[in-house]
Amino acid sequence: MQRDFDKPTMVKIEKVIEETPTVRTLVFSDDVLSAVLPGQFAMVWIPGVNELPMSVMVYLEKGRAAFTIRKRGVASTSLYEVKVGEYIGVRGPYGNSFAIRQGNLLLVGGGTGLVPLMRLLTFLKKNDNVTVLIGSNTKKEVFFEKMANQILANNKHQVIVTTEDGSYGTAGVVTDVMEKLIFEKKFDAVYTCGPEKMMYKVVQLASSKKIFVQASLERMMKCGIGICGSCCIKEELVCHDGTVFDGKYLLSNKEFGYTHRNKSGIIENY
Repeated sequence: MQRDFDKPTMVKIEKVIEETPTVRTLVFSDDVLSAVLPGQFAMVWIPGVNELPMSVMVYLEKGRAAFTIRKRGVASTSLYEVKVGEYIGVRGPYGNSFAIRQGNLLLVGGGTGLVPLMRLLTFLKKNDNVTVLIGSNTKKEVFFEKMANQILANNKHQVIVTTEDGSYGTAGVVTDVMEKLIFEKKFDAVYTCGPEKMMYKVVQLASSKKIFVQASLERMMKCGIGICGSCCIKEELVCHDGTVFDGKYLLSNKEFGYTHRNKSGIIENY
């Protein structure tokens, strides 16, 4: 039977991975979502609660995919608390994907923004030289460091972790490390996902050195299919025209890094 991508397909949670005290990864079997492109997302329905847009996490077993969720609001906390054997609804995938370049590549992620970047790593070539920057507030909230090294085992690579409190890795924020790296080494492309203020700085830094850069944006989404307009940024819809945008477009947009819309559509400052 052909799948209807605009209606939820129920999937059973097969495994729950405790990433940090506030982050879990939910693993399930799904042939469609296991094969999505890096940057694409799904709408995830928590029965009786709400529906959320989620980047699809890579899982290194054929036919399986995952969602990595940080408990925060009502819906995200409900998804975080889903147990093995319970069901959630998924529809999609939606959106575009990163344009994959080759050579010396720099990936900059913060928090659950690492999810599309981990999937991107699995699409890179073995002769690519890859640097991954992982940003976190503190040591106990660092995750995906081991996975990044595992995926890149056959590549020349380095994974650099930064913590704002200096409890692990390099003290400070990822953009400070990035600023130093791009003056020491030539990169062919930069990819980023995470808090928008972080991504704004990443795009600025890459653009200042004329490096190709793309960012995967996280915005309020209600439908995921370009109808409701909740995720608009300037004249573009993040769900339909993104989630991935290039640096030139983003720096021409007065909203990026400065404002966003809340659930009622009101524009708020970051």
